[in-house]
Amino acid sequence: MSDKTASAKAMENDKSEGTKGRHGKKHEPEASLNMDELRELAELVNEHGFTDFEFENENIRVRLSKQVTAQVVQAAPVQVQQAAPAATPATAEAAPAAPAEEELHKITSPIVGTFYRAPGPDKEPYVKEGSKVTPDSVVCIVEAMKLMNEIQAEASGEIVKIYVENGQPVEYGQPLFGIRK
Repeated sequence: MSDKTASAKAMENDKSEGTKGRHGKKHEPEASLNMDELRELAELVNEHGFTDFEFENENIRVRLSKQVTAQVVQAAPVQVQQAAPAATPATAEAAPAAPAEEELHKITSPIVGTFYRAPGPDKEPYVKEGSKVTPDSVVCIVEAMKLMNEIQAEASGEIVKIYVENGQPVEYGQPLFGIRK
């Protein structure tokens, strides 16, 4: 038998065995995405509102991610009047604390993320209770999607209350600090 005939028979065997090669080993087809398929995938991810999508198998890995910008909406405070109960010793003690809390200017989180009091794990916190701040003072960082967002005080005064622990997740609008003006 000639070399050409042997190689032709081997090629026929490859075809008849499907994805098995000459030595019985299975050949995996090369998986790839063309640009049209990638665009379709991106449209589906966007259509369903995902911000992150990742697919991986033995031959290909696709990761789609989009950055979401947060819109800051400030609502006017709502005043609710309630009938005051008769003062008892317990309510008389709690009454002075409530107005003090209401008088504080609250710095709230403009985005959902992770709260950090310092610029790094081995660094000092931006502010502590008793720190004086101006509107441009950075008071913390909120990490969202691997972006470190510096949060400013937006008011002058003294930090008197810290509502969140370092490394804790925060929601949009959640109070972070209380400032006495």
